Amino acid sequence: MDYQPVYVVGADRSGTTLMQALLASHPHLAFSDKASNLWTYFYKQYGSLARRENFERCLAAMLRYNHVQALYPDPECIRQEFLEGEPTYPRLFALLHEQYARQIGKPRWGDRSTYVERFADEIFKAYPSAKMLHMVRDPRDRYASSITRWQRGEGKVGGGAARWLYSMHWAKRNLARYPDRYLLVRYESLTMQPEETLHEICEFLAEPFDPAMLQFAGAHHFRSRGGNSSYGRQKDTQISPGSIGKYRQVLTAREIAFLQHRTYREMIEHHYALDRITLSRRDQLLFYMLDVPSNLARMAIWTSIVKFSPEGPKVLSRSNSENG
Repeated sequence: MDYQPVYVVGADRSGTTLMQALLASHPHLAFSDKASNLWTYFYKQYGSLARRENFERCLAAMLRYNHVQALYPDPECIRQEFLEGEPTYPRLFALLHEQYARQIGKPRWGDRSTYVERFADEIFKAYPSAKMLHMVRDPRDRYASSITRWQRGEGKVGGGAARWLYSMHWAKRNLARYPDRYLLVRYESLTMQPEETLHEICEFLAEPFDPAMLQFAGAHHFRSRGGNSSYGRQKDTQISPGSIGKYRQVLTAREIAFLQHRTYREMIEHHYALDRITLSRRDQLLFYMLDVPSNLARMAIWTSIVKFSPEGPKVLSRSNSENG
């Protein structure tokens, strides 16, 4: 079957939840209120699903996972439908989403999971008509939002830089490989010109624009959280650009300097202006003698874990902190 799913991907704190809530409010698109993380946690983790015992182990693990429970799966229905067709992970994932879409009366399903852009090849091969929306946000605001949201003190800016660069690597690669099926969406554009940006997104998805999206009509959980900001609830759950540039109030000058030092090429490529940072002589010494080497080490460690861990992409979702 030629599924037509919509995948919302990108680094954490880049606006993926906001995009999910907007699309969930479209009358044709079914999104649960959680990131499914199916590709991150389950893809190829239980061996060949052609073996009944492997399928049962995988299904049991999925049914215990609260993000899958948000899809309200019917185990017997999933089991019956799966055993009647091709025994693959993508098909099992699709059955879960399709069942949820049927329950809420929508013809097309979507999935939001951070860093799943690394699975673009597998997703587009499994679902030839799939579309992918990759959220992009200023790395300084993304990092500031992360450490504010999770209250981890100042966090570790090297890990924050590594995460953003990792996602941007896949964005550039996937856009070049799948130009008709892959769309970069700037968080800043979505929050500053929401209706115009949503018109462009709907055109990309071959769906009509619906004003209900701007009211979050199908995103009750998102409305109850108070909107799209890490810095407190918003009045009437309107899309707010208020967090743009908030990093200047959250990050130190040395943290901003390091992020710009490591990401400036990609920032310029995506039209993010660099701040002029003035450091005292003491801070300059600390920056080059302490910040740069320690955060470069954190970047290298984070990248090595992602690349060489036998658990693969699981390390990306296990913690919401910016550990290096």
